Amino acid sequence: MIRLMDVACRLSACLALACALAACGSVPAGRDAGQPGAVAVDPLPSWNDTAQKKAIVDFVRKTTTAGSADFVPPPERIAVFDDDGTLWIEQPAYVQFVFALQRLQALAPQHPEWRSQEPYRSALAGNMAGVFAKNGEANAMKLIMATHAGMSSDQFAVQARDWLASARDKRFGRTYPELVYQPMLEVLSYMRANGFKTFIVSGGGVEFMRGFAERAYGIPPEQVIGSSIKYQYTEVAGQPTLMRIGKVENVDDGPGKPITIQRVIGRRPVAAFGNSDGDLQMLRWTTSGKGARLGVIIHHTDAAREYAYDRTSKVGRLDKALDAAPGNGWIVVDMKRDWNRMFPGN
Repeated sequence: MIRLMDVACRLSACLALACALAACGSVPAGRDAGQPGAVAVDPLPSWNDTAQKKAIVDFVRKTTTAGSADFVPPPERIAVFDDDGTLWIEQPAYVQFVFALQRLQALAPQHPEWRSQEPYRSALAGNMAGVFAKNGEANAMKLIMATHAGMSSDQFAVQARDWLASARDKRFGRTYPELVYQPMLEVLSYMRANGFKTFIVSGGGVEFMRGFAERAYGIPPEQVIGSSIKYQYTEVAGQPTLMRIGKVENVDDGPGKPITIQRVIGRRPVAAFGNSDGDLQMLRWTTSGKGARLGVIIHHTDAAREYAYDRTSKVGRLDKALDAAPGNGWIVVDMKRDWNRMFPGN
């Protein structure tokens, strides 16, 4: 199925490129540009023809058309995307947290003390209410550190890759990389076909996301920005090795996002896509710059095809950012209304 996703991404890229060439005066196959009936290719076929789709297409066209007052030179065409809830599913729990819980079960025989210690005891029993009843964020961090540290970077990469290839979501019965949003794959391809460089800027673990981002989204590891733990250089059997140690290096969420964007990219983006309050500062940082800017919020409104949640959700809460959208000119995408397709292959 991952191969099918790759085919879909490449097809979307081809369609987007055809559309971009058409906008520059190129001729659609089999047609003369001056012939009646020449039809441009839709770069976003999984989007319904709503104002939200038009705003995205208009932004790309006006910022990439030479001579336009809003033209953005190619080196400055930076677009940043949150991951969880923006590019792939994040309910009923963040995918990386599901990975941590399953790793905890696998490691439990080596740690009999976990059976009597919180939050491990509750997590092993499947009692998430117990995990988050008190000091929820600190408890979640303990579980992450217990399952993500104490190994080399290469060992963790293999664990994440193997899990992502086999673990399946209970509701949809698909592997998690198959639960990426087809409409957003089209946006990524469309923007890249028009000279934009696309980055992931997410609160998720950077090495975890690098385990699938290139195959799923076409975004290479060096363009994935996320939270990270500290590394320690050592040599094992004479081989240089990076060991993951149980300390946080940075948390790439909320106000941390603009900081890591500046630190890693060194340019203010001209477009930002998010879905929660954790993306508020990234959206504000992006759209407060000079010239044409694009801010997009993906609003989860489709309980039938995916999930519906916003202001009261414990995962991917969208409250303050939703209120801030009108005053900042951000586009709010209603998944139920604006998307005619959710996942690749459905």
